[in-house]
Amino acid sequence: MLLLALAGSVQPAMAQTGPSGKVDCIAPAQPGGGWDFTCRSVARTLQTLSLIPAAMQTINVPGASGGVAYSHVRAKRSSDDDLIVAASTATTTQLALGNYPDGSADKVRWAAALGADYGVIAVAKGSPYHSLTQMLDDLKADPGSVTFSGGDVAGGFDHIKVLMAARKAGVKHIRQIKYLAFDSGSVAITQLLGGHIDAFTGDLSEAKSFVDSGDLRILAVFAEDRLPGELADIPTAREQGIDVVAPNWRGFYTPAGASEESYRWWVKTLDALYASPQWQQVMTRNGLLPFHKSGDKLTAFVNQQISDIREIGSELGMAK
Repeated sequence: MLLLALAGSVQPAMAQTGPSGKVDCIAPAQPGGGWDFTCRSVARTLQTLSLIPAAMQTINVPGASGGVAYSHVRAKRSSDDDLIVAASTATTTQLALGNYPDGSADKVRWAAALGADYGVIAVAKGSPYHSLTQMLDDLKADPGSVTFSGGDVAGGFDHIKVLMAARKAGVKHIRQIKYLAFDSGSVAITQLLGGHIDAFTGDLSEAKSFVDSGDLRILAVFAEDRLPGELADIPTAREQGIDVVAPNWRGFYTPAGASEESYRWWVKTLDALYASPQWQQVMTRNGLLPFHKSGDKLTAFVNQQISDIREIGSELGMAK
């Protein structure tokens, strides 16, 4: 009954200030990655709950770990009320490191975060590595002995997760660790399964289907504690002596020039989505953990996260 009342309260606002027809969701990567998952799963659930008047179309705009999409929105759709863009910690990492041309957090508007996806390091089923510490021991002996792949540019959050773990383990010369960037996590995993890479660094949602099929083994998840339910068998980095926690929130920003009414409608609608049992089921199926901030609270969180990542990037010589 609470959900029905909540959904009903959104509908009048939509009629007055929300989209009148089709909505676009830009996924700043190729199909199959985390941003693509964010757009498509949110679109399905919004339609199921009748929180949008028509279909939401996912538009894939890959390149520069979200930079191409960010620039496209600012140049071509800066005042579009009917547009949201998938974002995550990967987005804030690129902003923190100065990798988006003329980019800063205040040049878009941060709408809502709808869950957190924790980072993982995974290997193919036939890999000789069976623990994170075993892999890090090899890196201590030779920082170039393991090649990692991720769906993020060099210096992005996928890359930084590995460097943080290596630094905690006492690996010297961490800049010598090899990392190959691909346009999405699914492409990076394909390269790993093809035998071209030694390990995948990314997020649990990107790896889960490959783990379920038996093609991947996760060596560690960068969470505070073991995850619930069927994910409880995955060891944390912390319990292996590597005190690194790396949550990747998933959510959306809107164009900076869109109307205040539209922005507030998006915040309210995404709040209603997050509160629904349907979205909670999506989160459970895909390994997302509870994490919800929207509007001003998400904006404050993003600014703090950017500050924290910039500090780490500067220490590693990555921030511009």
